[in-house]
Amino acid sequence: MSRKTGKPSYVRQAQAEQTRRMPLTVVIVLVVMAVLAGGLGGFLIGRPDSTTRAVEELRAQEAVRDKQQIQELTVVVGDSQKALDTLLAAFDGALEKGQPADAATVQGWQTTIRQLVAKHAESPSGTTATNVARGGFRGAVNDFAVTVDLFAAAQAGPEAQRAGLIEIVKRSRTAAAAAWSVAADQLDQINVDAGLGHQHAYLTGQSGGEGHTD
Repeated sequence: MSRKTGKPSYVRQAQAEQTRRMPLTVVIVLVVMAVLAGGLGGFLIGRPDSTTRAVEELRAQEAVRDKQQIQELTVVVGDSQKALDTLLAAFDGALEKGQPADAATVQGWQTTIRQLVAKHAESPSGTTATNVARGGFRGAVNDFAVTVDLFAAAQAGPEAQRAGLIEIVKRSRTAAAAAWSVAADQLDQINVDAGLGHQHAYLTGQSGGEGHTD
């Protein structure tokens, strides 16, 4: 045992060896900490940017999809408007005159309306504004179908009750036209919002709702 330190030589040798090894251990720990800190920093800094880009991409895809749906709906509504204008010109004339229409004519109206109902039955999911417009036209066409069916029932019913039933038909006709007009307002708005310009699909029959002009 050494008289200067009071420690055996092998103890002093082990302590010296440990002292030589400590810097290497410290370096390793620091390197690991740096790697972890760098990864965490990249996660915290990079992730928000990635999330923002992903959200923006989803919104862009939705805008493209909605624009296509608006264009498709506008075409369907335009074709329906023409068919309804032709039908209502004759239908409103019969209502105003208060004269019965022949059975073949009434059946023709019913066939036309049923075709329009089927055309508007499709309901793809879109944005809220587009869904509102689509649902509005669907409801209006269904109201017109009820109106024509009521007229057919009035025609087939007792003559004594016909006048009262025709008045109900007129109220139903007015409600259907109003529903179409509201849907047309919505269609015009979503076209403008999508950068497609004004699209007027208002009915032009004798009682075809309130036309809209800019």
